[in-house]
Amino acid sequence: MEIKVLKKTSNDLKIEIEGEGHTFCNVLQKVLLEDDTIEMAGYEMRHPLTSNPTVYVRTREKRKPKDALLEAARKLRKRNKEFKLAFNRNRALKEWKGQ
Repeated sequence: MEIKVLKKTSNDLKIEIEGEGHTFCNVLQKVLLEDDTIEMAGYEMRHPLTSNPTVYVRTREKRKPKDALLEAARKLRKRNKEFKLAFNRNRALKEWKGQ
């Protein structure tokens, strides 16, 4: 994954993420928007087959957008581990008989 910084100010960050799509950007946006210090978070893809997504983050007050993105990444990693553990322990899946 390559990340290119397109714009950076004290409260704004705009990055391009090479090789990612709606799946990653949508969940990243959702986690960012759960944070009360985020004023705005979103992304755009000019074309899903030929362009890389551009992610925007604007923070409130003295919160740095870089710190908000790093925290969102940690939350995503934690949720992924929790899902993996829950899925592996799920009895219903082990007992399920395909029809």
